[in-house]
Amino acid sequence: MMWRVIAGSVTFFTSLRFSGNISTALSIVGSDFFSKAATMFIGERLMNKSQAGRKGGADDVGRSLAKALLWRLFAIANTLTMSWLIAKDLSIASKIAGSDAVFKTGLMFVYERVWAKIEWGKEYIIEFSI
Repeated sequence: MMWRVIAGSVTFFTSLRFSGNISTALSIVGSDFFSKAATMFIGERLMNKSQAGRKGGADDVGRSLAKALLWRLFAIANTLTMSWLIAKDLSIASKIAGSDAVFKTGLMFVYERVWAKIEWGKEYIIEFSI
């Protein structure tokens, strides 16, 4: 949920900047929050099932980068669609989705690196021999 608050703040400011309308910005943030909170929760659970890019139980830099880029592709399409439906202007929607992509890709990478250091919720495969 913490990421959704951070990401929602970025979306609010970019939506407000390009639409010039608080109501439009809040509508875009609301639609983003609910649609992406659910999909990010499911995506994290699926990613936790894979051991690719994990060393000693923690995510390595390559895994964090792959997760950030894959998530951003989905999120850009979602933000573009919702912004276009709400603002009814493809130019404004493109600016919102584009600026979100730039800011949030970097933020998501940093966020993933912080979470890679936290043990909570991780599943480990213990390998040993006697």
